[in-house]
Formats: sequence, C-alpha cells, structure tokens
Amino acid sequence: MFPTIDKQRTGQRIRMLMKQQNITVKQIQEYLNLSCVQGIYHWLDGTSMPTIDNLYALSELFEVPMDYLELEAMRAKKAEERGGFSDKIFLEYVE
Repeated sequence: MFPTIDKQRTGQRIRMLMKQQNITVKQIQEYLNLSCVQGIYHWLDGTSMPTIDNLYALSELFEVPMDYLELEAMRAKKAEERGGFSDKIFLEYVE
C-alpha cells in the first residue's frame, strides 16, 4: 500500500496556519498571483489540492517545510489511528 495525501487534512492544516499567522485568503491570492479566491477555498474545504508550485510558495509564506502541509496530514491521520496526535509538536517546532 502506498501513502495518499488527505485533502481534507491538508486544507485544515492550511487553515490552521492562516489563523495562527493572521493571513487572509485575499493575501494568499495576492501572494500566489491567482486570479480569484475560489481555488483557495477549494483547498481549505478539501475538495482540491494546491499544485506543487503553490504548495512550495505556501510553505515559504507560512515558513514551514513543504511536506508539513501535506505529509503531516497523512502522519496525523496514522497517529490518530494509533492513539493520538497533536499539533503541539509542530507548535514547538516553530517557536
């Protein structure tokens, strides 16, 4: 079995980082030079994923490793299945 990226959790992770850093959807739109905000809302809702280049740009904007945005979502799901995970680990990483 190969790992899959959880779009829902990735969207939740992006939303969490936006909240922590007081970044709005409009600011992300401008930073990524997107024509509209609709795609960003699709990411946040988990109906689609950012492209690789947008994931890279988001990682730069949020100042987190790129794989934190998507791979940590997969790791979090596995950890929850095993008995628990918290974003506390990440918060300690960025402080």
